[in-house]
Amino acid sequence: MATATTDPRDLFLRENTDIQGDVLAGFKKDHMQLLFLRFEDQQLARAWLKKLRPLIANTRDVAKFNREFSRARSYSGGDDPKNLNALWYGLGLTFDGLQFLVGRNPLPGVDNNTTDGPLKAFVEGPAKRAQALGDTGQNAPQNWLFGNFGDGRVHAVLTLAADDPQTLRATLGDVRQDLARATIVTVYEQDGATLEGPRRGREHFGFKDGVSEPAIMHLDEPEDIPDPVYEKGHPGTILVKPGEFVVGLRRERPHPLPYPEWAHFGSFQVVRRLAQDVPAWWAGVAQQLAVLKQKKAVPDDATTEWLAARVVGRWRSGTPVAKCPHADMSNNSESSGDNDISFADDLDGKLTPLWSHLRKTNPRDGFVDPRKPDKPVKDTQFNHRRIMRRGIPYGLPFDPSASVLNGPDAPRGLVFVSYQADLYRQFEFIQRDWMNDETFPRPNPNTHNKKVPPGDHPTGADAVAGEETTVSWPGPEGPVPLKFSQFVRTEGAVYAFLPSLPVLDRLAEGQMNTNMVVESKTIFTFNSFDHTDRNMVDSGTVRLVLTEQGQLQIIDSRSNQPLWKAKNADGQEVAAGANAQAVFDNGELFLINPADPSRHLFSSGTENHPNAKLVVQMDGNVVIYDEGKPIWHTGTNTKG
Repeated sequence: MATATTDPRDLFLRENTDIQGDVLAGFKKDHMQLLFLRFEDQQLARAWLKKLRPLIANTRDVAKFNREFSRARSYSGGDDPKNLNALWYGLGLTFDGLQFLVGRNPLPGVDNNTTDGPLKAFVEGPAKRAQALGDTGQNAPQNWLFGNFGDGRVHAVLTLAADDPQTLRATLGDVRQDLARATIVTVYEQDGATLEGPRRGREHFGFKDGVSEPAIMHLDEPEDIPDPVYEKGHPGTILVKPGEFVVGLRRERPHPLPYPEWAHFGSFQVVRRLAQDVPAWWAGVAQQLAVLKQKKAVPDDATTEWLAARVVGRWRSGTPVAKCPHADMSNNSESSGDNDISFADDLDGKLTPLWSHLRKTNPRDGFVDPRKPDKPVKDTQFNHRRIMRRGIPYGLPFDPSASVLNGPDAPRGLVFVSYQADLYRQFEFIQRDWMNDETFPRPNPNTHNKKVPPGDHPTGADAVAGEETTVSWPGPEGPVPLKFSQFVRTEGAVYAFLPSLPVLDRLAEGQMNTNMVVESKTIFTFNSFDHTDRNMVDSGTVRLVLTEQGQLQIIDSRSNQPLWKAKNADGQEVAAGANAQAVFDNGELFLINPADPSRHLFSSGTENHPNAKLVVQMDGNVVIYDEGKPIWHTGTNTKG
């Protein structure tokens, strides 16, 4: 299947049978079960995978079902169609799980000396990275139910999602028998279900969830205008290029994102069990409302609901505070799904606070670009940070008059699931640099740069899902500090990878291709703005490197000596200087000085091959392939 098309009206992903179904199309079921598994016997685990593989859902089938379901629902006046049901399977594998299945390192180019980045995040997993993610204290890995060390180690995450709970329960019986026969240990089972009645579509704090999800270019229908930005019929829902969620597809930005061949058409999965303290959250909001009223910083008729909406950024129905600041529009279906939100006229956060959950997880156009202080950033500025969320509530709603299972001590919360192509620059960045950073977006809108001291009144952390924090509210006599405890606790976390269906077939045979692949336009530079490697691709055998002096070289990983250096047409080695860029674009690898970008100091001479790939192979050779055929190589095979 060709993927080089740039026309957003080409919905080729709707016919994709390689990408797992939950990543782009989304299972979107009312009932879900996640089984966190650990393998004990390699041959039995491979046999289990071989039997499971035909059941794994693909994008085409899930997307088709979802379209049919939506049409049937519209015909029935908004009610779910009773006779349209499906049960879907999905499978993610952790780094340890991949290594167990194939018996070797799936990422030989990543080690303890590797600069932090997406592949290192996957290798280490969330337990080892807990400090940076704010998972400390009660949230620390030693308190988790799964995903920590020892008996909590996880090799695979098996997802089952169904419309009908009886079908799910019956299927789970068969699944558990198959796991027992393969001596696969179930570390933990996590159930999830859509809340019923008026709570349907909401999380346990009572607010509509999933409203701000992006649309996907080449899957979702665009607006009927030239150069569409938004999904048709959904104003404000931005079309994001699919390479932000699936490895190997077109991305928003050309930073290096080299991945092994086995990652093609796959996606990184984050799973987190997030416990929600519902009574404490609402009590906390009420306490801070009392503080504000004492300081005369809010209207006399302000209610707890009024303040809670500002803490979230939306009213319970999903109506944005930015559009409707005085009251909820709970009976207006358009308002409850409104994504057409701008903060350009609210840069100080007087209407929707800067620390609200809505602005801390997706700031949109809500602050001024430090490089262009005369205007706010565009709402598409952060497309490369977007993640695809597939969460679902667990536990019964808080209602102490019903039963002990509805009481304050009963387990309830959110099964957070997200998909992204880059764990480090997407999920972890949002968690670390936006939600938990008390200085974002003020005084530090760009947390990669040298930070400005926070001063006496920093923005504060996300007051819904972030760490314990103090935020500022404007008052008549100056900022009023508001204190919010941590109401959402991490009780388990896993990083997994959902391989494509063809790769699952190979894994079931113990096979894996670990050659490193660069696809679509990629710019290598020695000057990294986010402290990650943007100047090399490492296969574990050799490294394709842009040096500080602007030389493009291939370095032997064992001897650390150059095997190849880029040369010009006269056969002379070239160096493009400290600001040099090596670019792979349109099938050509070339070296430039940005001061004169039209002059290629070195070129592979393979331009006009839009579907070509640059591959740094395990045998030491670096090859450009077009449609599977080599069209250029360095001749640096170190294995004879």
